[in-house]
Amino acid sequence: MAVELCLLLLLFCGSTISEVQPIYKPPPGTLDFGFVPAKTYDTGAYHEPGAIGILFKIVHAFLYLVQPNTFPQDLIRKLAQQQFGNTQGDYQKAIYYEIGFIVSAALGLLFILLLPLVGLCFCMCRCCDNCGGEMHQRQKKNADCQRSCFATFLFVASLIISVGVLCAYAANQHLTNQVRGAKKLVNSNFKDLKIFLNDTPAQIDYLVNQYNTTKDKALSDLNNVGPVLGTRVQEQLGKEVRPALDAALTMAGAIRETKEALENVSVSVEVLQEGTERLHANLTDVKMHLSNTLNDSACNAAQAASTCNIIRNSLAQLNINANFSGLPGVSLQLARINDVLKIDLSSLVQKGYAAFNDTPDLVVNQTRNILSAVPYIKSVLESIGSNITTFTRALPVQKILADLMVHLTQSEAYVQDYFPLVEQYDFYRWLGCLILCCMLVLILVFYYLGLLCGTCGYDKHASPTTRGCISNTGGNFLMAGVGFSFLFSWVLMIVVVLTFVTGGNVEKLVCEPFEDKNLFKVLDTPYLLNKHWKNYLAGIIFKNPNVNLTFEKVYSDCKENKGIYTSLHLEHLFNINELLNISMYTEDVALKIEHIQINLSKIILLDEIGKENLLNFSSSGIDGIDFSAYLTEINKSVTKVDLLSFANDLEARADQLPKGALENALKGHANNIRMIHNQQVVPLEQAMKYVKARSTLNQSIRLLKRTSSELMVKVKNVISAVNAAQDLINNNASQVIVQETKKYMDTIIGYFEQYTEWVKESISMEVAACKPIANVIDTAVDIFLCSYIADSVNTFWFGLGGSSMFLIPAIIFAVKLSKYYRRMDTEDVYDDTENGNNGYHKEHLYGIHNPVFTSSVEQW
Repeated sequence: MAVELCLLLLLFCGSTISEVQPIYKPPPGTLDFGFVPAKTYDTGAYHEPGAIGILFKIVHAFLYLVQPNTFPQDLIRKLAQQQFGNTQGDYQKAIYYEIGFIVSAALGLLFILLLPLVGLCFCMCRCCDNCGGEMHQRQKKNADCQRSCFATFLFVASLIISVGVLCAYAANQHLTNQVRGAKKLVNSNFKDLKIFLNDTPAQIDYLVNQYNTTKDKALSDLNNVGPVLGTRVQEQLGKEVRPALDAALTMAGAIRETKEALENVSVSVEVLQEGTERLHANLTDVKMHLSNTLNDSACNAAQAASTCNIIRNSLAQLNINANFSGLPGVSLQLARINDVLKIDLSSLVQKGYAAFNDTPDLVVNQTRNILSAVPYIKSVLESIGSNITTFTRALPVQKILADLMVHLTQSEAYVQDYFPLVEQYDFYRWLGCLILCCMLVLILVFYYLGLLCGTCGYDKHASPTTRGCISNTGGNFLMAGVGFSFLFSWVLMIVVVLTFVTGGNVEKLVCEPFEDKNLFKVLDTPYLLNKHWKNYLAGIIFKNPNVNLTFEKVYSDCKENKGIYTSLHLEHLFNINELLNISMYTEDVALKIEHIQINLSKIILLDEIGKENLLNFSSSGIDGIDFSAYLTEINKSVTKVDLLSFANDLEARADQLPKGALENALKGHANNIRMIHNQQVVPLEQAMKYVKARSTLNQSIRLLKRTSSELMVKVKNVISAVNAAQDLINNNASQVIVQETKKYMDTIIGYFEQYTEWVKESISMEVAACKPIANVIDTAVDIFLCSYIADSVNTFWFGLGGSSMFLIPAIIFAVKLSKYYRRMDTEDVYDDTENGNNGYHKEHLYGIHNPVFTSSVEQW
């Protein structure tokens, strides 16, 4: 039923792409489909054992030592196919794989058989006063050392046995605790499965309803096909038209700027000429009067001749430096520019802009055949939506979900009913394991009591026949521990061997292969579970065993919380390409689009008058202006010499002359020069009128220089760009219209591509996410079977088996040590007066019966 439920998800995997390839496929507008409603699953299929995990790792390491071989996939396959033993080497391979378990189990069986037999023989031997049963102890020099060693070894063995008992008890208690807490984990898995079933219909409905978002967006764009398509055509043509018109408009602005610059040059030159001509006249007058003064007879005197000659030679410096009167005029160029401006080029360009901006209206008026296809496209979209809804309602989703929910509820009730029984049986198991641990604890109690009483009650000054009651009790405890060891050890070892063989093989053949997924590889072996099916899972779901669907892939996908559609490859069940394929409709629309003829020849970007106006501007002659002459005069100082310095120097030289009229005349001329500097030179350099005129002249000349640079080439480039744009409008508009129309239709189709991709992604990752299925498998195998049961059972036999093995040395040391603690019936007698014989048996007796010396027996 779960497979049938997923049929609905296949509805959204169809192709909506037209077979007609567009010239250009722009990215469609982004649609927001929101988030698929989904709830979070609660189950965390991961078990952290806590502190006991250290014991689990130790047991895993021990099992690796016992069984280091890799997982026998071939043998398992042959067992599943009932072909094991057909090949001669199968049994050898199986023995080789299980050799560690076989040897260990054989040693355990040997322990089970021999230890009770040895115990029986030992008891019979002691009953015959042999094997240490005779209550006589021969004293030796190293008796204290032997007693200490035996006590130490027995204590160490008892400690090791205690550690093993604690490990076994911890494992036993851990398993019980996990079983008691398993109910919560089971309920969590059932809860997730219910969420999985309950959320799936809502998720499917959400995917279906989001088709309306796509359809509404597409219909909205189709209703505005005229303006939208016209705007797109205008934008496409505008890539060439707007730069051309912008260049023409820039050139119109350059014409106006040129006129202003020429006017500024003319005015500024006049202002500067006026100031420099008046200065030139005054300087010429001063120079003439100063020359007349120097021609006076007083300058012929010997004392003044030299000074007068120096002054006379410097008169040439009294002149203006920047002569603006000699600059060429710009009246001719200005007159030509004024003629050019009689035609308003900017207005002509603006008319071109206005005509181009009417492109959407022209396109709308000439694309009636496209508009005629809009109702047809709308009906197609409505038909697709109806098909989706019809198909959705045709699938028995609710019935399938209801049936699955019934089965799930029944399963949950079954688990809830039988869980107390599981807990009861687990209590019996826990009690049995506790009894086994108590057997060892009883033995340990006797050993520890024996060590305690023997050590505390031992008196080294007392003879073997006069030992105290406490010491004697300690020896009796030790022998009691030996007796219970013989009684219980074989029972313990039987349990150890059974749990070792079972738990160890479960760990090596189930848990480890499950963790590294080798177990899934075995299950995915072709023709393994059904000799007629290559892929068993595909045969069950699709009735087609040739579909590549494996247990490992399904488990991995569900582990990653992918959708059931992706995990089970349900696209093999139902093909809906024909249901959602609108290529036949888009082909009809494409044929209509290809025959579109658009005439935009009414759009005039720039007429011949405007082009002629541009050519007249390029031949206005501004490139013939001598810009270097202007810039040279602008950069010159007002006078050739600093008049203040000249006046001061003249006055200083006048002071060198004899007192008289000549000296006074020269000083008067110096004062006149200072006055000219202050009244005329300083204003020319600092007055706003002249400073502004000079600055304006500098800026205007530089502007004209830039404008005139390759003016003819610039104008021709502008005209060429306008002509190219006009040619595009006149001759290639239809091609642009078709191209942009295809782009527009691709955008519409792109909405459905987005919807399809979104649905595919949602189905793959969000809709019916099968994480609960993987969690159920992990809970059953990895957590319950491996982490709870196998690890606990393996740790139990590991502790119990180690304790049982150390019972053997404990028995030996306890028997040996008890001889030093128990009260003997007879003892050796010594003669203290005989030197060198202390500690050795003497033939001379003091009224005490001298038993037969049997050293070999006492050694046991």
